[in-house]
Amino acid sequence: MAFDAGMVSAIVNELENKTLGARVERVNQPEKDEIVLLLHAARESGRENLRLSLSSGTNNPHFNLTRTAKENPAAPPMFCMLLRKHLTGSRISGITQLGFERAVEFAFDGYDEMGFPAKKYLVTETMGKYSNLILLDSSKKVVSALKLIDLASSSVRQILPGFPYELPPVQKKLNPLTAVREDFDMAFDDASGMTADKFMTAKYFGLSALTAREIALRGAGRSDVQITDCDREKLWSAICWFSDIFRNRSFDPWLVSDAAGRPVEYSFFEPLEYGSDFTVRRLDSFGELLDEYFGRRDKAERIRQRTADIFRLLSNAENRLTRKIAGQKQDLEACADKDKYKKWGDLITANIWRLSRGMESAQLEDYYSDDCAVVTVPLDKRLTPQQNAQRYYKKYTKSKTAEVELAKQIKLAEAELNYIYTVFDSLTHAESENDILEIRDELYRSGYASRMKNYSTKKMPAPKPLEFRTTDGRRVLCGKNNHQNDYLTTKIASKQDYWFHVKNQPGSHCVLFTDGDEPTERDFTEAAMIAAYYSKASEGQNVPVDYTLVRNVRKPGGSKPGFVIYTTNYTAYVTPDERRVLAMKV
Repeated sequence: MAFDAGMVSAIVNELENKTLGARVERVNQPEKDEIVLLLHAARESGRENLRLSLSSGTNNPHFNLTRTAKENPAAPPMFCMLLRKHLTGSRISGITQLGFERAVEFAFDGYDEMGFPAKKYLVTETMGKYSNLILLDSSKKVVSALKLIDLASSSVRQILPGFPYELPPVQKKLNPLTAVREDFDMAFDDASGMTADKFMTAKYFGLSALTAREIALRGAGRSDVQITDCDREKLWSAICWFSDIFRNRSFDPWLVSDAAGRPVEYSFFEPLEYGSDFTVRRLDSFGELLDEYFGRRDKAERIRQRTADIFRLLSNAENRLTRKIAGQKQDLEACADKDKYKKWGDLITANIWRLSRGMESAQLEDYYSDDCAVVTVPLDKRLTPQQNAQRYYKKYTKSKTAEVELAKQIKLAEAELNYIYTVFDSLTHAESENDILEIRDELYRSGYASRMKNYSTKKMPAPKPLEFRTTDGRRVLCGKNNHQNDYLTTKIASKQDYWFHVKNQPGSHCVLFTDGDEPTERDFTEAAMIAAYYSKASEGQNVPVDYTLVRNVRKPGGSKPGFVIYTTNYTAYVTPDERRVLAMKV
């Protein structure tokens, strides 16, 4: 569902109940398009800390109370510093949705540099690629914005310091909250050829596709039915049902998940269009709803932006190695003719008295075969018979040497390619800026420094692997990258602990700590499930996971980061369960 005007109204309603009067303690900007206000709100039971996220990203613009704490850059951006100057210490005195639009105005009561009362406004616009955050003064003139827009960028509306703030141009459509029956009848009569859901989005503004389908479903039985086949009264009743939600402020946070538990939609009403293959559940708050829906998407987008250069470096390395291995294997196949070259050289030498310069080929008896069959031996007519024999001997020697060296080179290239795959897998598990820095440092130390622009080695803090607790209380640590894998396996784990890794695929090292006692069968199963989930086979079924005592795991000298060899292992087959794994996470 798009973050439409209806969802904005629902979020505003929740924020009015929880943040009015809250004091702004700090302003952070963890991402280039996200501002987080840290609030203190007075409650009867005491003070409550709140975190208000205002995201203006192109792909997932939204705002909500969040429990997700993100790392902040070492140096705050200029817009963040400006907001700290104007908003820190002020209190939220009003939250207003500007019409039935995807724009909300936050009013702040504070003091200026001279100590006089001052009012400031922060407007968040969640309008796709036009999303923005705009700071206004007491007269509602622009102080600054996250994205300044001049005349060269837009001839419709400029957002520049000193300009009065204006909403985007109003759409020439009906407002679903205020439209009367006469407006509906005129629109209905003018909508021939449309389906019911397209009628809603074409004639009314502020509706997402999900909301339009839901109104059509409740009013016509199907969302894709032609408007001419709809019952006019039932469709009008469905529109009234929608407007009653706002009139009564009966917003409810609903989340739709697929069979694998992945969020696919969210809404402020219970959606009825999803079948038995989906799970529809009501959550406790809209903040929790958007955290669960956008959490994974925001993380993936954030990691993608911050690691774009690493992905490009690894992709180029992967393509280079793939082409290199293919060419080497082709050369290796050509080396299979080496014995033929030696035989031809022997045959020429044995029959040299019959040959002379200028011959292009010779019919010679193959005394290597039982029947001494006649074979045709190609000759270079520019060379003497002796020189032709030497040419084939050289080709034989060269092929024999190349066969050995190519086998070594192919093995080295395949090992490097497997290492590249482990780094790709590490990027999918990165959760923080420090994780990304560890991967960059690992690549630097692995010889990729020349391909990483402006990177220099730096002292890294001690790695922090992921920590889990099994149902029976056992501690499990899981590395998120090769650097953490080495640290976990060779520095933290003791010899009597158990080591887990997905079989024959890139994945994390996991260690089940025994504390001198034998773990239960459930401990082994859950530790194997964690190892399978944090691997390339995270979405597989019956994934094989090898496990053994840490004393059986050894890291060869000079090997790539994360590479180990192990013996005396067992194999468990598990199916990764995301909810179960995340529930064990500390």
